[in-house]
Formats: sequence, structure tokens, C-alpha cells
Amino acid sequence: MLLRFMRDLAEGAGKICLHESESMSEEWVEYKSVRDLVTPVDRKVEDYLREQIIKEFPDHGIFGEERGTTLTGNDSCWVLDPIDGTTSYVHGLPGYSVSIALQRAGQTVAGVVYAPVLRQMFTAEKGAGSCLNGKKMKVSGRTDLLQSVLTTGFSCIRDGQKDNNLKAFSRIMARVRDIRRHGSAALDLAWVAAGKLDGYWEQSLKLYDIAAGTLLVTEAGGQVSDYSGGVNFPQNGLVATNGLIGEELLSLVANE
Repeated sequence: MLLRFMRDLAEGAGKICLHESESMSEEWVEYKSVRDLVTPVDRKVEDYLREQIIKEFPDHGIFGEERGTTLTGNDSCWVLDPIDGTTSYVHGLPGYSVSIALQRAGQTVAGVVYAPVLRQMFTAEKGAGSCLNGKKMKVSGRTDLLQSVLTTGFSCIRDGQKDNNLKAFSRIMARVRDIRRHGSAALDLAWVAAGKLDGYWEQSLKLYDIAAGTLLVTEAGGQVSDYSGGVNFPQNGLVATNGLIGEELLSLVANE
């Protein structure tokens, strides 16, 4: 069973994260850029994921954050983010996750996001709904943006972009109940799918950040789009909501 394999894979990766965190040191930290961290644990987890996938599906391609792309000619490709939220991981915070997605012909057909510290396993299969720890989940029913709790991120600032998220953040902060900041796009999307958060927006994301999480949201009844309301995400930004506040949030995100 595909999802069982993916859950076992994520749990194995989570065990590595937890074990290695016991001896985690700032000396391990390397920098992709001034703010973009990576550790040997990121690579160790991705190597584990790749090894297990190759054993089970030797003809599938793999695209991972740390080790790049392995192509096989098969239209099935695994999209991996071994530790989404490395900054949280390095600082001993719980807001990080392992994200695993399977795509066929460029479309995500199954996804898992696992938060090891929180022991939250989010799973989804296209056409079969989303679950949290085996129980069906659905997006929230809030229709009023003022009563909503949203989440966002600032990978655009980490990437040094002048066109960043700060203006949108200021506009939106005044129009919602509150905003939470966790540092893992995959986990933020999972919490939108579970109805714990009502919406999420961010720019400068990569496919491995969102491949599993976006499926979780749509299979839980939510809505995902780019900043213009189209499907060119994450290249043109990402907005994920319960679908009920989506139009209003999009108007604030796009209002420059």
C-alpha cells in the first residue's frame, strides 16, 4: 500500500531527526546563503529517503532539496524535503517537518507531511481525502477573514528579494484575528488542511516545499492558487485557504 510505505518512510526519517537533535551543535550548520541553513542531518535524512525509495521503486525518479534530481525516464517522481524548517530544527523548536510527495506526469498523487516532535502524521492520496494520524480531516468553516488565523513565511527575504512579503503582511495583519509564523511551508499547509489555520500565503517557495502540503489542502476541501488566482504556483506565489476566505485574502496579497 502506497500510503503505508510513505508513512513508514516519514517515521523513519523523523526518528533520524529526533536522534540527531540530541547532539545537535551550531558547529554543524552550513549556509547556502546568508540566512539559508543546511546541516548534515538534512543530507542524512534525504539519503535515507532516497535509499528506501530506490529499494522499493527502482525505476522512479527522485527530486530532493539537498541532492538534486535523479531521472529515470519514468513519469513517476518523488519530491522530497528532508527537513522543512531547518532553522527551527537547529534552534530546537518543534516547527519542522519531513515532506514526501509522489508525482505522476507532474501531478501530485500522494503526499505525507510528518512533524516528528509533535508526532503529527498528515497523509493524502488524490481522490481519497486527507488524514491526520489516520483520522479524516477537513479545512475550517470560517467565512470571516477578521475571525481567521493565518500563517505566512519570509523565504523571499532569505533569498534577498526586494519585492518581499512585508507590505502584504502589514495589510493582512490588520484584517485578521492573528498571524502565526512557524518556518515550515509543508507544516503550515498541513495545518490549513486540518482546520487549525484558515489560510497561508508565501512567495519564493520551491516545489519540494509545497508538493505534499498542497495535496493535503485540496483533499481536505481547501483551495490552492498562485497570487493571481491561477495555477502557476509556487513560481507565482502560493495562497492556500479553506476556500471561504480565499478571494478576500487573494485581494490583499495582490494589492500593491
